[in-house]
Amino acid sequence: MITNFPEFLNVGPDELPQGHSVKIRVLTDMASVAADMAATMLQAIESAAAEGHPATLIVPVGPVDQYPLLAAAVNDRQVSLRDVVLINMDEYLTDDDRWLPADHPLSFRGYMDRQFYDLLEPELAPLPENRVFPHPNDPDAIGRLIEQRGGVDVCFGGIGINGHMAFNEPPEPGEIVSDDDFAELPTRVLSLSRETRTINANTVGGSIDVVPRRCITVGMREILGSRAVRFYCNRPWQSAVVRRVLHGPLGAACPASFLRNHPDAVLTIADYVAARPDIRLR
Repeated sequence: MITNFPEFLNVGPDELPQGHSVKIRVLTDMASVAADMAATMLQAIESAAAEGHPATLIVPVGPVDQYPLLAAAVNDRQVSLRDVVLINMDEYLTDDDRWLPADHPLSFRGYMDRQFYDLLEPELAPLPENRVFPHPNDPDAIGRLIEQRGGVDVCFGGIGINGHMAFNEPPEPGEIVSDDDFAELPTRVLSLSRETRTINANTVGGSIDVVPRRCITVGMREILGSRAVRFYCNRPWQSAVVRRVLHGPLGAACPASFLRNHPDAVLTIADYVAARPDIRLR
């Protein structure tokens, strides 16, 4: 039992699903999480087609390992994604608020090309105009597109070290925003938090100096307005984060806590994320 720490850190694996409506699924490891995410993405695409319309999905770069698996499954099953719209959650920007070049090693656009779109058989791939990233020159275009498409079928994503979804960062100290206003924030350009830049530097194997300071992100409004949300956590440090999301205070200080207000939210995690945080010196 952890003492003198936030009480949510003491929540055991079996207690994670209790006291809220978010469905919790526990898998074994990073590979199983990636395989499940790929299968769930394909299921969402096929379910929408069975209902008579091409799917509209919001998708992340992070987690990332699902995309080659999804491409292989699409090719194997010959599922046409031609009219499917994939709206990527976010993208890094330069200091003057332009997209990172696609050939930059940290570009999400470049990653999607290399690890997904370029792996699809050309006749099955989404049309170029259906491979959507929020653009810093017209953030409102995402909202217009979603309206034109009749809403988002499923939003997929991960959760950041500070509880962010996409790059919806918690308010900085001294920044005043009500929880209701935060939940309605639209697609926009913003600065990344120090916490996000630090953990992302660790993830990409570099120093914080290589992580961009600016970004564009789909908003809380677009995420929470999706008909279903399917989030995945596969990093050991997310053990504490998911407890804060599910059992800490609900509000802007932990953006992913708003998943508890969504009528159809599922959080899938690795077993080491379900385990209590192992808080000790190493």
